Amino acid sequence: MSEVTEHAPGTFCWLDAGTTDVDGAKRFYGEVLGWSFNDVPMGEGVFYSMTQIRGKDVGALYPQQSPMREMGVPPHWLCYISVKSADEVAAKVEGLGGKLMAPPFDVMEAGRMAIVQDPTGAAVALWEPRKHAGSVVVNEPGATGWFELLTTDTDKAQAFYAGLLGWTAKAEDMGAMIYTVFSAGEKQVGGMMKIGPEMGPMPPAWGAYFVVDDCDAAVARASRLGGKTLVPSMDVPTVGRMATLQDPQGAVFSVIKFEMPAS
Repeated sequence: MSEVTEHAPGTFCWLDAGTTDVDGAKRFYGEVLGWSFNDVPMGEGVFYSMTQIRGKDVGALYPQQSPMREMGVPPHWLCYISVKSADEVAAKVEGLGGKLMAPPFDVMEAGRMAIVQDPTGAAVALWEPRKHAGSVVVNEPGATGWFELLTTDTDKAQAFYAGLLGWTAKAEDMGAMIYTVFSAGEKQVGGMMKIGPEMGPMPPAWGAYFVVDDCDAAVARASRLGGKTLVPSMDVPTVGRMATLQDPQGAVFSVIKFEMPAS
């Protein structure tokens, strides 16, 4: 078990997905990742459904609003980074070449957030915690174990996150690609790789890896429930076995069975 009560500034702390079919997404993720759900009212007839393991929060699902659908934004997972001050960090975004998609705003008493887009086009949320620190369960089956940026310009992205969050970066030549690991202080917080031609015309994006006991079994469950396999199960030396999937509504996520427990 791996439960936390806070997330250090500069580390990923939460994720949620706006979806066109919350009930369908619940059925899918409930079976694929073993989630249960706690529906929190967020308006008349609308709920923010906390996804849970052992009754502890992992992330959330919510109904995608009409403006997003009309803009053609597909269902997707949004990753959140913990910060001391959403206003102070958001104020640096445009000067570093990014865009402020949603200026800082209060989320009731839970916290204060902003949504930003890095210079390559990937979106990420900033979260200033108040009553809600973020995910309670991490690095165990059903919870997040890693976050990864796929981008068209790794140098530009690296400079942006270094200036915005103080992240340092270490690049490793893995033969077929260069993989960069971001760290906040001594803690590794996520990875980055360049979108290759073999990936097709995909936009830059941050994605999450959920830990599973058996990667192949999770892929089989997802397929049976109407999901798509975007990257078949593959072994990554010294890391584990992973696959990238798409839920029936269109949101993309990855699953991983680590060779060793995630740190």
